[in-house]
Amino acid sequence: MDLSKLFQEDSVVVELKATSKKQVLFQLCERAADMTGLSARDVLDVILDRERLGTTGVGDGVAIPHGKIEGLDRIVGVFARLAEPIDFDAVDGEPVDLICLLLAPASAGAEHLKALACVARLLRDQNMCDKLRGSGEADALYALLTDDTAHAA
Repeated sequence: MDLSKLFQEDSVVVELKATSKKQVLFQLCERAADMTGLSARDVLDVILDRERLGTTGVGDGVAIPHGKIEGLDRIVGVFARLAEPIDFDAVDGEPVDLICLLLAPASAGAEHLKALACVARLLRDQNMCDKLRGSGEADALYALLTDDTAHAA
């Protein structure tokens, strides 16, 4: 999957400041709402509903909160590198500093799963995570996320 279809340059946040899981999710949902025209509250409700099913903190400092929502016509991603790692109830108990929020249309089936798998595969790559943690600017993070030569999906 071409990740440049999921991310836009303004969907990458560097040094996001948050002190809790709920606070970071709220900020990411606000960004997603700005990008999509959806209500930030509706986006947050979908993401929190998914979190109640089980944490999306997948380990190694990474979380991939996601959900399906009415009113979208494509899958949208928001990526953030946190200024300081936070407790995210991750499966390994470690704090999280790289978060990729994915929103899919309510009717999305396989495409939603493909996007989720592609992002998970990318963020399981320790070398890629090191690069994402070391990049200074949002445009550099965006380039890393969307460079097909850096990761084959």
